[in-house]
Amino acid sequence: MDIKRIDESGKAAGSVEASDVLFGRDYNEALVHQVVTGYMANGRQGTRAQKGRSEINKSTRKPWKQKGTGRARAGMASSPLWRGGGKIFPSSPDENFAHKVNRKMYRAGMCSILSQLAREGRLTVVDQLKVDTPKTKALAQKIKGMGFERVLVITDELDENLFLAARNLESVLVLEPRHADPVTLLRFDQTLLTKGAMAKFEEILG
Repeated sequence: MDIKRIDESGKAAGSVEASDVLFGRDYNEALVHQVVTGYMANGRQGTRAQKGRSEINKSTRKPWKQKGTGRARAGMASSPLWRGGGKIFPSSPDENFAHKVNRKMYRAGMCSILSQLAREGRLTVVDQLKVDTPKTKALAQKIKGMGFERVLVITDELDENLFLAARNLESVLVLEPRHADPVTLLRFDQTLLTKGAMAKFEEILG
């Protein structure tokens, strides 16, 4: 599998031969959906809480007698049928949203996403990407000069200058291969890989 290669100025510099295991795999939509759903679900926290009828601070006295009033019978004001009453199935703070995704499935899903990005021309390789100063403007101009707008940059080693320059750019995210995830890969229009990051991906996912 050959992937387009550019230099730091954005000019075409031939292509790079990549592993077919990582970048030549068929796209498995069902697997990718399962991996993405599992990743997002595992990031949820059960912090929401609702009150059941036993937790509502209302009197347990019967509002009116059972018969003779012409109204529907009622037992207590904390009934879920009443406004201000408890919830029938309240959410609890310890709710668990975790989805189990096997390691083999996760790696296969990541490879499937990377392969699809390469087929669609949304994956580009550069030898290295560095900035001399930790200035956001300098990196923004460099990214624009390379022909990118919304881009995910995956570098083998994240130096301090690059990290500080990129953290205030909404349309640019810089990561190391070990921090790349399926949701982020799909969210950006373009992905820029350094040659070192490609080697690390082959080591992690191969």
